[in-house]
Amino acid sequence: MNAVSVLLEKALAGERLSLEEGTVLLEEAELLELGRTADQIRQRLHPRGRVTYIIDRNINYTNVCTCQCRFCAFYRRPNDADAYILSKDALFHKIEETISAGGTELLIQGGLHPDLQLDFYIDMLQSIKKRFDIHIHSFSPPEIVHLARQSGLSISGVLSRLQEAGLDSLPGGGAEILVDRVRKKISPRKIGWRQWMEVMDRAHRLGMKTTATMMFGHVETTAERVLHMVRVREQQDATGGFTAFIPWSFQPRNTDLGGSTAGGVEYLRTLAVARIMLDNIPSIQASWVTQGAKIAQVTLSFGANDFGSTMLEENVVRAAGVNYRVALQEIHRCIKDAGFIPAQRRTDYTIIKEIH
Repeated sequence: MNAVSVLLEKALAGERLSLEEGTVLLEEAELLELGRTADQIRQRLHPRGRVTYIIDRNINYTNVCTCQCRFCAFYRRPNDADAYILSKDALFHKIEETISAGGTELLIQGGLHPDLQLDFYIDMLQSIKKRFDIHIHSFSPPEIVHLARQSGLSISGVLSRLQEAGLDSLPGGGAEILVDRVRKKISPRKIGWRQWMEVMDRAHRLGMKTTATMMFGHVETTAERVLHMVRVREQQDATGGFTAFIPWSFQPRNTDLGGSTAGGVEYLRTLAVARIMLDNIPSIQASWVTQGAKIAQVTLSFGANDFGSTMLEENVVRAAGVNYRVALQEIHRCIKDAGFIPAQRRTDYTIIKEIH
């Protein structure tokens, strides 16, 4: 038995793999063998044959951002002609459309706007909760740190204020690769990985669940990609607050960083290794937004158990030149054709209904 087979057997036996062992798998394991192992682990964690999805909307309240990350094609400077802050009327209209489509979650994110203060966010949350019964899964760690700096409050203080105003959970945006060498190259103005993790730690300790993401396929090494997974795993050991891990591939078009995107094989390898390494994260989410429905369908045999969101609206990846759209019926068809039962879920992964 070769070294890779030994590691796959170890993972199947429920033993935790190290950073070095995970890197060996990512670099050397045969694709289908890797996928089979990840799929067996997925079956153990999710034996009922369901693949979940959520109906939500990704609303960007502003495109103004002082971070100006090299991988981002969405941001604008404050004086750009197409810079905007979404009006409340426009926001409420989007929410009404979401609820009428069966939506249960809002993913509200924006840039680091230099002029928007904490009161703006508190008012936004309160006004939404006053009018609508919907889960608010919003504001990534860079936004939280930005508000802490502006307001003079601690990270916990900002999170507590937002939670009181109606914030229910946090998305895992802004993670990119949780290694500062990489972050300095692709997003030199953005928070370091320890601050990203501190926001998640504080949110978990306040009782808020969060997700964790990884944007890969740019300047990181394979070992740094696996180190990202290990750091998420260590935080999960400490607080248990991550509900899902969402790897997605860098989209280079219209960005300052440029380069090429990871292909389907590289995406499948990375997702499978994530399922193997993240033994304490319940769910792995496919990314049809960056890979399309066909590859997302294949991920269901490579360790993924969640098809993500119907994304009634998505702007950031689209700005980088990728515009996959998947209707709800198509999500159902993809899941069924792969041999699974589609199940609509809430943010906390409780099931609303199965689709037969």
